[in-house]
Amino acid sequence: MKFINQRPYADPAVAARKLLEIANATDAVQDGRIHIEKINGHFLFKEGGTPEEYSAGLACAVANGWLSLHESGTYVKFTPAGAEMFA
Repeated sequence: MKFINQRPYADPAVAARKLLEIANATDAVQDGRIHIEKINGHFLFKEGGTPEEYSAGLACAVANGWLSLHESGTYVKFTPAGAEMFA
């Protein structure tokens, strides 16, 4: 019988923190905006996360008040609580 290994980003809080690290390393364009494709591309293709883990992590980061997601879904911004995690 084969057992499946635990995925590194199965926990939404861990995925959210990884998304915050990626967003912190990404250059903001204007007014602190970070394009969402720069975050999800890195998470999905370089870190090996799944779309479900990405969605759960982003929802967790927004729910905890670390990131604010624009209503169009095209960019995120750090909130003061999220920015002080890297201060």
